[in-house]
Amino acid sequence: FVFGKRKGPYVWDTEGKKRLIDCYCNGGVFNLGHLNPEIVSTLKESLDELDIGNHHLISKQRALLAARLAELAPGDLPYTAFGVGGGEAVDLAIKIARAYTGRAEIISARGAYHGHTGLALAAGHERYKNPFEPLAPGFTQVPFNNLEELEKAMSEKTAAVIFETVPATLGIAVPHGDFYKGVRALCDKYGAVMIVDEVQSGLGRTGKFWGIEHFGVSPDVLVASKGLSGGIFPMSITSFTGELERVFHQDPFLHVSSFGGAEAGCPVALKVLEITSEPGFLEHVNRLAELFSRGLQHLQERHAHFLAGFRQLGLMIGLETPNEKCGPLLTRACHENGILSIYAGHDNSINPLLPPLNIDPSTTEEILERLDSALKDAARFYRESAK
Repeated sequence: FVFGKRKGPYVWDTEGKKRLIDCYCNGGVFNLGHLNPEIVSTLKESLDELDIGNHHLISKQRALLAARLAELAPGDLPYTAFGVGGGEAVDLAIKIARAYTGRAEIISARGAYHGHTGLALAAGHERYKNPFEPLAPGFTQVPFNNLEELEKAMSEKTAAVIFETVPATLGIAVPHGDFYKGVRALCDKYGAVMIVDEVQSGLGRTGKFWGIEHFGVSPDVLVASKGLSGGIFPMSITSFTGELERVFHQDPFLHVSSFGGAEAGCPVALKVLEITSEPGFLEHVNRLAELFSRGLQHLQERHAHFLAGFRQLGLMIGLETPNEKCGPLLTRACHENGILSIYAGHDNSINPLLPPLNIDPSTTEEILERLDSALKDAARFYRESAK
């Protein structure tokens, strides 16, 4: 399938014959749909006056965006440095933690995905990092959602702990309610920096503005990207506490990014923040989440031998299938029934559903109806292939 026309929640193939409802959204890039009119209009206006800008100089546009991010942050994160993609933002988060603590050890989750760049790659899944070894030393992994194993791995040598709030590539692994309180307590105990990766879970995806807000704690560093682009202009952020900002006092150019926080893109990101922080936006997300929850419970009853269950936090949804052959099978069946959904890269038994956050209830019902047909087709093929 090659993207041709795209609009709102829909994408067409290059011949205009096949239409899919985008329930993958490139991991949250298209939280507001494809070619959102407000976002497109904002970029057009921005390009009448702005270009990339100069990363060596103070920027009004970056300052305005950073100020709004500080207002919306989960806790006290008054400073933001900008990048182009999530991997770059994660790299900076790890650099800050190492520079501040003077330690090297970074702990992440087994099966994590934080990007394909240097330090982010070292914190991620072996599938992506093994071909490029030797990588930067000092990285350790523990099972996600397991405080006992995390504490065993931590010591006075630990610079930082980094987790995706809800690991999407691991199959929408929703942690238990006290997990992040435990992570926060352990980081405080050992003097480590707590980094949360909200590249996919941020900006309203989970029903709260930041996913970490569900768990009642504040991180030291927050990383976000994807949805901040509005699907139009690449943008990533690394937001951090005032204490960590001291890392840059001796040399403000310790980290720079020529295209990070490009001035032409800052109004786009501000527009994304304006839309997603409007009163009623999160209420809409949660109403849709409830519709999906009820609908999926019904589908699980109808297709109990194939849809084993589902994981959900807001509009981060993972469909559980019997085994790792069935995730790709459901991906194909969804495609044949008009849905774009791609199985989780680090748990092939899970098919994530990440629809745009601004769809209407009728589109939700259409997705559930098409999913019903897809599950029926996938289950039939699975039964026949097992004979």
